[in-house]
Amino acid sequence: QVQLVESGGGLVQAGGSLRLSCAASKRTFSTYTIGWFRQAPGKEREFVATISWSGGSTYYADSVKGRFTISRDNAKNTVYLQMNSLKPEDTAVYYCAATWRVRAASEREYDYWGQGTQVTVSS
Repeated sequence: QVQLVESGGGLVQAGGSLRLSCAASKRTFSTYTIGWFRQAPGKEREFVATISWSGGSTYYADSVKGRFTISRDNAKNTVYLQMNSLKPEDTAVYYCAATWRVRAASEREYDYWGQGTQVTVSS
């Protein structure tokens, strides 16, 4: 069992930046693929980005490519999502999730989830 805790959300103006963190409780965190997802009000949860256990492979949704960067520090059991050039349409609850699978982009492929952190981008 892996417990994940997101932090770093908040209110930011359009064009601004935020960095989200996903901290894990387990030392074997470094063996998991970690993904970020988001869910806006009235919409289904959607994939944002994922990073391999080593950090050597990343994959992004087209909607965030070039603006968001996922990274990880396994020594700190933490994955980050740097979000730049934020838009109002990025407003959502952001979740991190863990899986053994490689390059997983569907929420069905993830086994462990955090509680989420709210990101609100004002226009």
